[in-house]
Amino acid sequence: MESKFKVGILGGTGMVGQRFISLLENHPWFEVTVVAASPRSAGKTYEEAVGARWKMETPMPEAVKKMVVLNVNEVEKVASQVDFVFSAVDMTKDEIKAIEEAYAKTETPVVSNNSAHRWTPDVPMVVPEINPEHYEIIPFQRKRLGTTRGFVTVKPNCSIQSYTPMLHAIKEFEPTVVVATTYQAISGAGKTFKDWPEMEGNIIPYIGGEEEKSEKEPLRIWGHIQDGAIVPAASPIITTQCLRVPVLDGHTAAVFMNLNKKVSKEEIIEKWVNYSGEPQKLALPSAPKQFIQYLEDDNRPQVLLDKNFEHGMGVSVGRLRPDTVYDWKFVGLSHNTLRGAAGGGVLSAEMLVAKGYITKK
Repeated sequence: MESKFKVGILGGTGMVGQRFISLLENHPWFEVTVVAASPRSAGKTYEEAVGARWKMETPMPEAVKKMVVLNVNEVEKVASQVDFVFSAVDMTKDEIKAIEEAYAKTETPVVSNNSAHRWTPDVPMVVPEINPEHYEIIPFQRKRLGTTRGFVTVKPNCSIQSYTPMLHAIKEFEPTVVVATTYQAISGAGKTFKDWPEMEGNIIPYIGGEEEKSEKEPLRIWGHIQDGAIVPAASPIITTQCLRVPVLDGHTAAVFMNLNKKVSKEEIIEKWVNYSGEPQKLALPSAPKQFIQYLEDDNRPQVLLDKNFEHGMGVSVGRLRPDTVYDWKFVGLSHNTLRGAAGGGVLSAEMLVAKGYITKK
């Protein structure tokens, strides 16, 4: 690639925005040229705007420290300086929908980490290893928006990455019922223990809106395009509980499932460890070489040991065994701010470049 794509980060001062900036520091295809945030941060250098709120384990990249933060609401000004944007803005859903479409209408593709557009019928919600064919809805969305280049695409909720890849890899065995309990890290709420000391040694059995997302979003991912809209799949039936636990990064899922087909433990594991998708075939820069790893030890997967598998872009699974009520049960794990958030967004952008949907202005 002769020159890098110019990238803007909308909502660049928040936790997910910071993660985007960290991931893109030495990216072979993308270069952050604009950081945009709320009016209260606009006009300050990035270093001044973030101050002591830098939440990444790695230092703030030198390239962005002195970058002057722009006002995210000055859409034309921001869009004129970039080829596409990542969106991690902290606004109401209606405000997010409006501003992301406003950027798209400047002919600037938007790769969003937000949930606002996940159920917009012509907006693809994609895990690149699972449903990249949903990008084929983009021409329908462009027609609605009146654009030739601009569009919005989103990634799904971080919690579903801890079990949906495993279900997808065994779809030919026909899962019919799935019961999942997710144990979700505090970074999923944009927090650290410094911000949220009451989470130390605590569990909160409620995360607003999370259970509905966890039950419905996999079905949209497995859906199909019909008449310019994505129609969700009808099965499997999924029911979930979502708990906030005292872990910084890494969402764990305890899953029970029924399968329509009788299979062995070895057949399920073989499908998991040998599964790969288009990111692996295309050898995209952020793609894990192995998407799913199976861990034989009864004590795995563990957050501390396994969340960073494949630089946090792979998912881990273990404890597959028969159940007394359902057919099978297993435990899954994914890194919620890498695979589940910014890393998944970067991989999506790489896929969109590889497929020709994102081009240079």
